[in-house]
Amino acid sequence: MNWYLAKIVYRIHCGNDGEACSQFDEQLRLIAAENETTAFEKAAAIGEQEQEIFLNKDEKLVQWEFINVSELYQLSALIDGAELYSRIQESDNPELFTELVHRKAAHIKNNITHKILQLF
Repeated sequence: MNWYLAKIVYRIHCGNDGEACSQFDEQLRLIAAENETTAFEKAAAIGEQEQEIFLNKDEKLVQWEFINVSELYQLSALIDGAELYSRIQESDNPELFTELVHRKAAHIKNNITHKILQLF
């Protein structure tokens, strides 16, 4: 069995798409498969199965539409600390971007502590 990293892409439609910019969700998924063809098929099946249509809190219709599998990489080994994904983000406000990263990290740390406390 081989391990693959697949990027599954969804388009998010919310209400009237003309009102806002288009949104896409790129998800990295770990796939176990015998070969690349099977890994691609499994990733596409996940994408199809996880499409959703629901009403948001404003009662607007939201649709997560599976677009396709845009990337597929075979992993030679699962190594602790191995880089799986990298994306260079440009920002007109580096201080705001840095603050956002710190807030996300604090949220993760707080949720980990919360999850640990729930176990007791």
